[in-house]
Amino acid sequence: MALNRLIARYRDGRVLKGSTSDFAPGKASFHLASMDDPNMITEVLVADLKALFFVKDFFGDPNHVYRNDFDPDAPTVGKKLLVEFEDGEKMAGYTLVFNPAHGGFFLTPADSHCNTIRVFIANAAVVSVT
Repeated sequence: MALNRLIARYRDGRVLKGSTSDFAPGKASFHLASMDDPNMITEVLVADLKALFFVKDFFGDPNHVYRNDFDPDAPTVGKKLLVEFEDGEKMAGYTLVFNPAHGGFFLTPADSHCNTIRVFIANAAVVSVT
């Protein structure tokens, strides 16, 4: 299985960066190899997460300002959603499936120019979805 570059943002504010080959939406945990030391493996409990960001690279463009606007010229697949997290952050994007009874869901960011390819959002960290 291919490795994914991930930024794991926890509900308590911690952030881990690394790669994984065993994340699956229905699993309770997965293993993250640190971007700094691939031999340092952390078991990540999905219940502790705010979201997992699948990214193009670990650094992104520090000058890019994330936008929650939907680009009318960008190709779209799925439903448009605006997600508000318990920490007040809001993120707009597209999803194919959203079910609040599940542990989480994937969102493709509305900002097609950001470093994030897609996000797995933990439902426990969400205040509202519109």
